[in-house]
Amino acid sequence: MPELPEVETVRDGLARHVLGRTVEAVRVHRDYSVRRHDGGPSDFAARLTGRRFEAAVRRGKFLWLLLDEGAGRGDDALLAHLGMSGQLLVRGPAADAGEGAAADPVAAPGPHGWVDHPHLRVRFELDDGSALDFVDQRTFGHLAVPDLVATPDGAPGGLGSDRAVVPLPVAHIARDLLDPALDRPALVDAVRSRRTELKRALLDQTLVSGVGNIYADEALWRARLHGARPTATARRADVGRLLDAAAEVMREALAQGGTSFDALYVNVNGASGYFDRSLAVYGQEGRPCRRCGTPVRRDAFANRSSFTCPVCQPRPRARRT
Repeated sequence: MPELPEVETVRDGLARHVLGRTVEAVRVHRDYSVRRHDGGPSDFAARLTGRRFEAAVRRGKFLWLLLDEGAGRGDDALLAHLGMSGQLLVRGPAADAGEGAAADPVAAPGPHGWVDHPHLRVRFELDDGSALDFVDQRTFGHLAVPDLVATPDGAPGGLGSDRAVVPLPVAHIARDLLDPALDRPALVDAVRSRRTELKRALLDQTLVSGVGNIYADEALWRARLHGARPTATARRADVGRLLDAAAEVMREALAQGGTSFDALYVNVNGASGYFDRSLAVYGQEGRPCRRCGTPVRRDAFANRSSFTCPVCQPRPRARRT
């Protein structure tokens, strides 16, 4: 599933390619992709037609496009959650507007200068002749147009806008580690107060957002901590080191366009990220640890896997009862 660096790469692409554009038409090819929109596909299309994209904003793994306000228009946004395989791809003139934009491997000559992706779910036709496509093979992603609500702390809702608002479905999502408004000391206290394990705390989007299974494992390895360690026994310095490691690994991944294991994650121009080549433990079962040479271990974790170095990250001893 795309994590913060992958979603931020998409947000940045949207900011460069579609802001200022007006939606001329909305084509919903699969109703399920707008299942979270209360009014259904027809209302979804009606609320977006004629609206202008004002800002591209992200908090954690959620991203949204702020819409222009006006008479008879609500204070709302186009909210996107990419799920496991969702993609937002720019088609046509806007796709070539960015400096150094990568060639789109899906686009090809056709009646409108491109061909439809086989997993096209929703298309937004824009006023400059381009289009923004929501493509989703596994259909876990979704789009909606929810109302905006004020942030409790009065700080900007996310990266990409100074407005202190977030879409209503995102109101319970915590700030992420790259958010300047994040209260780090309060987060350290919150982690240590939870009755859980370090990795589970990192994955709790109501505690800190944007971290998923890949970057959690990488951060734990960098911090030399085991994910099964109880948060209550972790020192403030340990938690701080882990949060620093998670922020560091996500910044490095962001610089490389995110992590791509297959064609399901690409940026708005269809280009893949390359951080998977820099992963130290995730997906490296049996390969030597980069620090000590011990083979990386894989363990089952919540219907997924955890990857650790048995020497650098010793499993905590079970407490005697």
